Amino acid sequence: MTLETAVHRWQDGDRSLREAPSDRRPVLDFVCERILLELRRRLGGSFSSSELVDFYESGTAWILPLAASLAPESPWAWEATVADAAFHRYLRDAHDYAGGRLDR
Repeated sequence: MTLETAVHRWQDGDRSLREAPSDRRPVLDFVCERILLELRRRLGGSFSSSELVDFYESGTAWILPLAASLAPESPWAWEATVADAAFHRYLRDAHDYAGGRLDR
């Protein structure tokens, strides 16, 4: 997967969270932030955008059980878009990604 493809997917996930019904937003944001914390734990503080794409491609099966444990009564918070939103938010911390574009 290219970075551009991943960014498009992740932006769509982030947009889905922002456009979610207001009564669902607190749970969605909570799950997204916890996934983001887990990404930080797994990837560390210094990473490149390509490392994040590689990590995404290597598998995100760990996210569903995490989301389900965080919001067991809210299966709509387990959707892949929540994980995609977390990856999009984490991408902003990549050392080669600034202002929404790749620093080359």
